[in-house]
Amino acid sequence: MVNPKISHRPTICYRSMHPSDLEILEQIHSDVFLSDIDLFRYESEFFQNVVNGRDIVSWAAVDHSRPNGQSDELIGFVTARIVTAKDSEIADLLRYDPSKGHQTLVYILTLGVVDAYRNPGIATALIHEVIKYASSIAVCRAVYLHVISYNNPAIHLYKKTSFKCCGGCMGFT
Repeated sequence: MVNPKISHRPTICYRSMHPSDLEILEQIHSDVFLSDIDLFRYESEFFQNVVNGRDIVSWAAVDHSRPNGQSDELIGFVTARIVTAKDSEIADLLRYDPSKGHQTLVYILTLGVVDAYRNPGIATALIHEVIKYASSIAVCRAVYLHVISYNNPAIHLYKKTSFKCCGGCMGFT
């Protein structure tokens, strides 16, 4: 488990999720969304899909300078799903045009960083991983997500990474 305070200069690396991340992913997810647990309760199937790459793409942040065999343990994560633009709730905002053929979006499902590692840019880097991934998909029109209206630190983070508020969600095009 992650220590409440880090006493070293972290060496942050990003990688894909592994099945061995399951337990710590569930724990961090629970810790990050503790105050909103009833709004953001995910079933174990969700976490299984994340660590096994089933219909969900994900990235993990790890601190390779952590001692005692914890150098590959999660300290942050982002999960996302590819959705078709025509079936998305933001199709009107994108001015979806069916004559342009198959178009997709990348929808960020969850993003979290352990408290002790917040503010050195880990969440920003994880968002950039998603944007880079979306950019590699020729038919991807945008990246979007939902954020609860009173989560001002998250809203600030998304705006800082060029997301715009649009009809109850935030998007990056």
